Amino acid sequence: MPVSQPVRAKSLLRANLENSRARVLQSRMPNIKVFSGTSHPDLAQRIVDRLGIDIGKVVTKKFSNLETCVEIGESVRGEDVYIVQSGSGEVNDNLMELLIMINACKIASASRVTAVIPCFPYARQDKKDKGGDGGDSKNQIVMKSNEWKFRSRAPISAKLVANMLSVAGADHIITMDLHASQIQGFFDIPVDNLFAEPAVLKWIKENIVEWRNSIIVSPDAGGAKRVTSIADRLNVEFALIHKERKKANEVASMVLVGDVKDRVAILVDDMADTCGTICHAAEKLLEAGATKVYAILTHGIFSGPAISRINNACFEAVVVTNTIPQDGHMKDCPKIQCIDVSMMFAEAVRRTHNGESVSYLFSNVPY
Repeated sequence: MPVSQPVRAKSLLRANLENSRARVLQSRMPNIKVFSGTSHPDLAQRIVDRLGIDIGKVVTKKFSNLETCVEIGESVRGEDVYIVQSGSGEVNDNLMELLIMINACKIASASRVTAVIPCFPYARQDKKDKGGDGGDSKNQIVMKSNEWKFRSRAPISAKLVANMLSVAGADHIITMDLHASQIQGFFDIPVDNLFAEPAVLKWIKENIVEWRNSIIVSPDAGGAKRVTSIADRLNVEFALIHKERKKANEVASMVLVGDVKDRVAILVDDMADTCGTICHAAEKLLEAGATKVYAILTHGIFSGPAISRINNACFEAVVVTNTIPQDGHMKDCPKIQCIDVSMMFAEAVRRTHNGESVSYLFSNVPY
């Protein structure tokens, strides 16, 4: 008994300190509620843990005809409400669930409703372009010359999603690494587009020993701005891979622009879906003389053959953030590693609630 008393006293002291810290944080953040949708409850829990508050009570279920039903389990009258729902998994169901949750809080007299959408759905459909933005060339539809006139009839679905969120009652959007920055202009409400770049830089410096001898590579021309920013902050060079199509209806070939010989190549992109492009890019980099190849991606969607492709590819590691649940992917593929960005969303929520600037997060990782 005498031996166990000090141990028990220490555990009680630790519990009291944790409870005291939570009470202090709560006293600094009155009138705030954070709710989670079903797409990524783990990220939502990490966010509220960092804020020192409890997750809001909400019940989500489906009727027999598969209609979504949401019941907010506590009063939100006059509260600053944040709803965490990522555009992953069953995207259409999750989007509808988010819209219903926003509307439920709005008609329950919440003072402000902010949608925290780590991975924005339909972000790749941001312009009238039926040709898509790349991916696995085997899955691309090759159009005949008389079919190109139908390209102008493709929808701008990202704009439609923006309209739906606004009509549902959202007052503010917090997201990360939008596929196209112009999506912010689709909204008539404030949009804070956070960047994973500070967390990526931190991971590179802590996990790649030879990072000073690295080169940052974009797998397509559209990501040039992203890789130049990272390369500048690391004080290293950058390269990009250009898809060159010599003839109509001919599969594009990859042309590397930049010297990667005897360097560690770090592929950087905003998302990876079927992973055809980044796996082909990795092969191209090794053929060009790179000693190692890493891939760092904000949103790891990993649909279809993605996991098997990564397992068979030459990557040292494929690093993603947890804007999308990654536990299952990491079990199926040992090469996949995950960067936790919950602290960035938690700090964005805290700063938004307190009326502080969010721009600090564009170049810093909060602790």
